[in-house]
Amino acid sequence: GSMRKMLTIISGALRGAAARNGAQAVSEGTRVVVSSRTYADFTPQATFDIKKCDLHRLEEGPPQQALLTREEGLSYYRTMQTVRRMELKADQLYKQKIIRGFCHLGGTVREIMAELTGRRGGIAKGKGGSMHMYTKNFYGGNGIVGAQVPLGAGVALACKYQGRNELCVTLYGDGAANQGQIFETYNMAALWKLPCIFICENNKYGMGTSVERAAASTDYYKRGDFIPGIRVDGMDVLCVREATKFAAEHCRAGKGPILMELQTYRYHGHSMSDPGVSYRTREEIQEVRSKSDPISMLKERMLSTNMASVDELKEIDVEVRKEIEDAAQFATTDPEPPLEELCNHIFYNDPPIEVRGTNPWSKLKSVS
Repeated sequence: GSMRKMLTIISGALRGAAARNGAQAVSEGTRVVVSSRTYADFTPQATFDIKKCDLHRLEEGPPQQALLTREEGLSYYRTMQTVRRMELKADQLYKQKIIRGFCHLGGTVREIMAELTGRRGGIAKGKGGSMHMYTKNFYGGNGIVGAQVPLGAGVALACKYQGRNELCVTLYGDGAANQGQIFETYNMAALWKLPCIFICENNKYGMGTSVERAAASTDYYKRGDFIPGIRVDGMDVLCVREATKFAAEHCRAGKGPILMELQTYRYHGHSMSDPGVSYRTREEIQEVRSKSDPISMLKERMLSTNMASVDELKEIDVEVRKEIEDAAQFATTDPEPPLEELCNHIFYNDPPIEVRGTNPWSKLKSVS
């Protein structure tokens, strides 16, 4: 949902997408001359007040003001629109039965769309589907609720062990927050002072169950107990950016893990089989959409400070829509992986091996 959009933006280092979009947005900005206003007429940067974060076991939290440059704003806008459009397109393909199974996302638009449709050009060569996408520094989803959290702590252990000043961002939802393995992970991460940012995306509903009905304490940012925590307005990209910087500095200073609860919302159902309105009202959804949509909020900030023009943002919308359409086109025409590749990549960098099929005499081959 919207949270993932924001994380995509912030974790340029983790995903690579933001850097590329940034450069693109800057070049767009310099090239586009709208209604006789030149580039120089725009405000190059502005400072905005952001909501104060609630703190747990911390003396001070992230700043309450954030500086946004025009380039950053355009880049964030493009990325957020890309992710939203992509999710809507995935929704559409799913309803046309082109995407099967569940729908979860991460990586470049083309590769993700092709992975969702199970094609060769997919991010996991069409074998992972939506729950198992991997790319450099992105360790995919997990079929077990909450199981990505201990894996994230393992990645953080590797970061610490290799001593390259890296950290791991581990995400889970309010639904997974009650899983026992998450608390085991908190304990180990705190004991070993692992550079791990635990992010609980609280969108108020775990599948169809409201947080109040699922958790004895809905202060997710406090539930690390001995781990410091911050509760952040997850609908404000600047808030999330500042909080993430703060959390990253905490980890890099060797203070161990930190917990971030991002308060967000999802407009659609939990999955494609969930219409999303049986456990909440349409009015509630509409209220959030009209008052605190992250894209609208960023757009409003940029327009009100004269950092961008309506036409310029519209142009980005058009470009994004085209990029998504092209990716969808690729994802529906790219061939499916052939059967002989079924068992490939079982091991990394090993000589080819024989794999037993569904019966002892059907032999398959695995090439790494």
